[in-house]
Amino acid sequence: MRKKIVIALVVLLLGFVILVLMQPASFRVERSAVIAATPEKVFAQIEDFHKWEAWSPWAKIDPQAKVTFSGAASGKGSIFTWSGNNDLGEGRQEIIECEAPKHIRIHLEFTRPFKAVNQTDFTFVPEGAGTKVTWTMTGQNNFMGKAVSLFMDCDKMVGPDFEKGLSQLRTVCEAP
Repeated sequence: MRKKIVIALVVLLLGFVILVLMQPASFRVERSAVIAATPEKVFAQIEDFHKWEAWSPWAKIDPQAKVTFSGAASGKGSIFTWSGNNDLGEGRQEIIECEAPKHIRIHLEFTRPFKAVNQTDFTFVPEGAGTKVTWTMTGQNNFMGKAVSLFMDCDKMVGPDFEKGLSQLRTVCEAP
């Protein structure tokens, strides 16, 4: 009887491992919004980390968070680090590409509550009298990331934050 239980557990564990290994090796979260402002105006809010507090969906999660700015004042080479409560966590982001007013690429590293390295992109495309802003985050899923994705959908977790951020960015950019 014990042998059958052990075999059943091994089969279940092996099945779980195979299921995890079959999950996608990468993820992508993307949201867009049209903002009634020029690409230059919207771009300026994102290329300067000092301005993120006005629109970032995470800026007010922990008012006591420690933030630092280093590197360039804005654009390529500017760095923003944060360390906050368990909801905010800890990490670092650096603008690694910046083509005004079309595209910004950010290298994003989380160190707490989990370690991850992702890429974030913002694109700005004129649309009518405004700008279509697209915010994208991509990354690789290691074994643990694949296992977590069985129970938690990254798009459903992060997507609403992107939507909130874009809405707040719209408010900032459309203000007189």
